Amino acid sequence: MNCRAIALASVRAASVKAAAVLTVSALALACGNTDEPYKPVPAFSGSKPNMPAIPTLPTTPIKGSGDSYTVYGAGHQLRSRIHFADVTSKEITIEGYIIDSNIERAPKCAVHKTGKKDPDDCVTEIPTFVIADDKNAAPDAKVPKIKVMGWASNFANVFDAMQKYKNLKAPPTDKQVVQDETWGLPIPYPLPAKGAKVKVTGKYGVNFARASTGLAADPINGVMTYSKVEYEEPAPEPAAFATADTTAPKK
Repeated sequence: MNCRAIALASVRAASVKAAAVLTVSALALACGNTDEPYKPVPAFSGSKPNMPAIPTLPTTPIKGSGDSYTVYGAGHQLRSRIHFADVTSKEITIEGYIIDSNIERAPKCAVHKTGKKDPDDCVTEIPTFVIADDKNAAPDAKVPKIKVMGWASNFANVFDAMQKYKNLKAPPTDKQVVQDETWGLPIPYPLPAKGAKVKVTGKYGVNFARASTGLAADPINGVMTYSKVEYEEPAPEPAAFATADTTAPKK
């Protein structure tokens, strides 16, 4: 190697060494800790935030005895995208206590024998009772509750059943049972009354549409369209109209 080549090689080596030194220096400057030193801060001594209480989650089971649902359980499944079909695709049984019935609130104009027409200005409802898991729940309480409809098409049928059932000491025979001619179902014995514990079987869903006019719907709790009822505990008092005597009306 001649002197010129040796000189060029020396210059190149010196340049590489200088560049490396500059790079390390730059990295050292870039990675240096330029933050302010830590200063301890005392704990917050102001007023505490007003946080809501921890909610109490429901402990009521989905299922009751056997294959029956609780009132809470049926409503829970009804509102579930996953379990909606479990309670609406076929008849189910729901058990609970009767906490309300509109028999006692039936208007006098609707309380009469079948075959007699209600006055044109008579405002009435479809006979309905309501079940809940809590026996002592008030009818207007914000608790899970389900309307049961379809066991009588009008209060005239209830009136006839009340007349025929009032002296029975045992369930009616086929000849004694009162049939609802509109819906082709036997009127339940005993008639639904507050305080009874029941198992109701029927078609459960958001709507009840068995009536020839109008529509009842409840997207939160659902509506049970009646097929049959079993009594597990009797009501303290039998069902009764508050607006009229159950004896036959005068001609």
